[in-house]
Amino acid sequence: MHPLINPDRHLPWVHEFDNLHYEWRRLFAEAAGTFLLVIAAVGAPVANVASHGQVPLDAQVVAPGLMVIGIIYAMGMVSGAHLNPAVSCAFALRGNFPWKRVPGYVAAQLAGAIVAVELLKGLVVRVGILGATYPAPGVSGLRTLAIEGVITFGLVTVILGTAAGARNVGTNGALAIGFYIVLAGLWAAPLTGASMNPARTIAPDLISGNWDAWWAYAAGQLAGAAAAVGCAWVLRGPPSFAASLAAQGEPEE
Repeated sequence: MHPLINPDRHLPWVHEFDNLHYEWRRLFAEAAGTFLLVIAAVGAPVANVASHGQVPLDAQVVAPGLMVIGIIYAMGMVSGAHLNPAVSCAFALRGNFPWKRVPGYVAAQLAGAIVAVELLKGLVVRVGILGATYPAPGVSGLRTLAIEGVITFGLVTVILGTAAGARNVGTNGALAIGFYIVLAGLWAAPLTGASMNPARTIAPDLISGNWDAWWAYAAGQLAGAAAAVGCAWVLRGPPSFAASLAAQGEPEE
């Protein structure tokens, strides 16, 4: 992209990813982005209960998808807009992101998610329970693991695929990822809540103290992300330099 069209391209924290002096900006972006994502993902079902059914299921699954699109546009060039521990681990496993940076990213994502749920808890009673993702009646832990694994596999496949050309910080990637989140939610939300994100799952559980089936979500999401990395190797071979730029927030020239 031409520098006049994309002037942020030359900001030091954008193109100097190895410079730890700017790491706080990236961690702040991950925390703030995950905060906004969880506000939408948890806030929609909470608002539905608080308003006695004024936010239907289709609107609940659209909300986080649209929010992700906005976050990628706003913060993607700073941190890569992972917003999800499973995505950070997948980028690292793929070789697009250094493992040593993963703990900081995951901690920032969890912190942002927890702050979002705490805020909603102060606004709406019982948010820790209402905003959590739990299996529907008749959906076992193993089925939850499988469903979350499948939809997370799809999410990370889309992310890695659009990142292959450094497009996950642009129009194509933002729209593809957001639309996928909506599509997965339309069929999986009635069964598991369609979390696809350990931070989104753990934060309400931590606030409510109810850890039912959390293991199925975490295991399914991480397994699905790992499977997506394997799929990326089959489809595209070794990781590309452009994908590494995308994972770290720097756009392709």
